[in-house]
Amino acid sequence: MKELIYYLPIALIVVSNVFYNICTKSTPQTANPFLSLFITYLVAAFITLILFLFTGLEHNVMNSLKELNWTSLVLGICVVTLEFGYITAYRFGWNISVASVVANITLGILLIPVGILFYKEILTPNHLVGIGLCFTGLFFINR
Repeated sequence: MKELIYYLPIALIVVSNVFYNICTKSTPQTANPFLSLFITYLVAAFITLILFLFTGLEHNVMNSLKELNWTSLVLGICVVTLEFGYITAYRFGWNISVASVVANITLGILLIPVGILFYKEILTPNHLVGIGLCFTGLFFINR
């Protein structure tokens, strides 16, 4: 049971990412991407407000706001640029089956030094083999 709970967040990420990429790829070419994102974030804001009210009843809003730091602001910027990047990539002709793979492998490779330097993560020989395979995959997928 503990192992199942461990993988549930990853399953949520994967399922959400499938629908995320389908929706992003299906955003009409003629739609203004920023208006599309604005509507997206209105829906997201409504859902997160409902979830906050449902799960955060033991805290009041002011105390919860005091617990936040700079990360919420920067994450907001990152989410907008991430979404705009995907919309633009698909509009420029990237295939849905390739864009996310290239972006996520590149992301994983770029986060390796971040994990090592800032979070004291250790690379094992298996990790190094996997990283090598990622580089090989990027080479072949972009040919």
